[in-house]
Amino acid sequence: MTSLAIIPDTLNWLYWSLFIAYIVTILSIVGVVLSENRNPLKSLAWITVLLLLPVGGIILYIFFGRNIKNRRMISRRNRRRLLKDGSTSVGNGKLEDLTGVNYRIATMARSLSGGGLYENNGIDIYFNGEDKFKAFIADIKQARSYIHLQYYIFEDDTLGSEVAAILKERSRAGVKVRIIYDHIGSLHVNGNFFKEMREARIEVFPFFKVAFPPFASKINWRNHRKIVVIDGQIGYIGGMNIADRYIDGGKKFESWRDTHVRLTGPAVAALQYSFAVDWNFMGQPLIEEEAGGDAQTGENVGIQLITSGPTSRWSNVALVFLKAISSATKRIYLQTPYFLPTESLNKALQAAALSGVDVRVMIPRHSDSVILTNASFSYVHDCIRAGVKVYLYDAGMLHAKTMIVDDDCVTIGSTNFDYRSFEHNFEGNIIIYSADVNKQMVKQFHEDMKKSTRIKIAEWRKRPVLQKTKESIFRLLSPIL
Repeated sequence: MTSLAIIPDTLNWLYWSLFIAYIVTILSIVGVVLSENRNPLKSLAWITVLLLLPVGGIILYIFFGRNIKNRRMISRRNRRRLLKDGSTSVGNGKLEDLTGVNYRIATMARSLSGGGLYENNGIDIYFNGEDKFKAFIADIKQARSYIHLQYYIFEDDTLGSEVAAILKERSRAGVKVRIIYDHIGSLHVNGNFFKEMREARIEVFPFFKVAFPPFASKINWRNHRKIVVIDGQIGYIGGMNIADRYIDGGKKFESWRDTHVRLTGPAVAALQYSFAVDWNFMGQPLIEEEAGGDAQTGENVGIQLITSGPTSRWSNVALVFLKAISSATKRIYLQTPYFLPTESLNKALQAAALSGVDVRVMIPRHSDSVILTNASFSYVHDCIRAGVKVYLYDAGMLHAKTMIVDDDCVTIGSTNFDYRSFEHNFEGNIIIYSADVNKQMVKQFHEDMKKSTRIKIAEWRKRPVLQKTKESIFRLLSPIL
C-alpha cells in the first residue's frame, strides 16, 4: 500500500515540474520577443499566440518567429570585389537630375541598399504571362555565354519543362547556367526535375534549404525574388514565377494578371549584383561574369534596384514605399495580391487621400489564399473612410506588385504590400523614373479598373457579421502571416 501511495505523489511532482518548466519556457520566449524591439504590433501578435496556444505557440515561434536581422549576406571583401568589377559597378547616374520628389526617393533607395541610378535603359513591360514567356524563351534560346535565373517557384509543368529543356540544351552547348529556386516555394516540385538539370551540368541550388529538425526555422525566410540575367545584356524582374498558371490561369482562375519587366542597358548590372550576392550567400563561388549592357540610344529610362530581406538592418522596400507615398502630390495607384500594410504604410495611404492625393488600391476579389484575402479585407473600411478608392479585381487572380506615384515614378517587382514581403522575404523591386513608363502603367491600371468593382462604403458595411468576424481574427494575426 505504501508503494502505491507514492505513485500519485510522483505524478503530482512530475506534473508541476513540467508545468513550471513550460511557464519558464514561455516567459523566456516572450522575453526574447520583447528584447528584440520589433514592431510593437508584431511583438504583441507573437505574445498573444504564445499565451493563447500553449504548445502550438512555441512550435510556431520556432518555425516562424526567429529574427536574423543584421546578418551579412556577403563578406566585405567579396562585396568590394563585385563593386570593383565593371560588370557590377554602382550606377553612376546623377540623382540631382531627378525631380525634387524623385531625388528624395532615389537618395533613400541608395542609402538603404546601395542601389545607384542607372540611366538610358531600355524597358519592355508585360502584363500577362503569355507575352512575357514568349520573349523570355526567345532570349534564353539565344544565350551564348551564361544564364542566371532566380525564381521563387519553378514548376515542373508544361512551361517549366519547356524552359528546363532549353536550359539543358544551352548548358550542353557550353552556356553557363546557374539557377536559384526557393526551397519552400518549390517544395512540391518533383526532385527529379532539378536532378535532371544538374545531370546536364546546370548549377541549380535551393535557397535556405529546409531540413528537419536542425534547420526548421528557415521555413519562414523565403527568397521571393524573380530575377534573370542573360549574357549580361538582358534582364528580367517582376512578379511572375515559372508556372503554367501565369499563361492559362491555372485550375482556380480564369486568368492570372501580373506584371513583369524586360531590361536592356546598364541597369542589367544591378540585377547581376543582386543575383551574385544571393549566390555567394548560399556558399557558392563569387560570380565573375560581366554584366551591364550599353546605354540604349534614344531611350532615357532611369532605374534603381532596391532589395530587402530579413537580414537587412532596415525594411528597405517598406521605407521606400513610405517615402514615395508620403511625397506624392497627385496620385498613388497601387496593385497588390495581398493588402496587409504596416501601420505606418496604412496611415500614409490614408493621410495622402485625406490631403487630396488620388489614392487607388486594387486587390483581387478572390486570391489564392482565403486567409490572406480575409485579412486584406479587414483594412478596406478605414481606407475608404479616408478617401482611398479601393477596387476588387474580378477577372481572375491579380498578382501584380506595382505602384505608380505622380507622373514619373513607378515601382515594379516581387514585393507584396504585406508584412511577409516587408519583413520575412528576400525581395527585389526596380524603381523606374520615366514619364513615358508612368503613362503606360497608368493606362494599364485604367484597363484593369474596367475589370474591377469599386467598393462603396455603404455596401461594405452590410457584410455579414460572420464575415467581419473572420476578417478581424485574421487581421490580428496579419503581422505574422
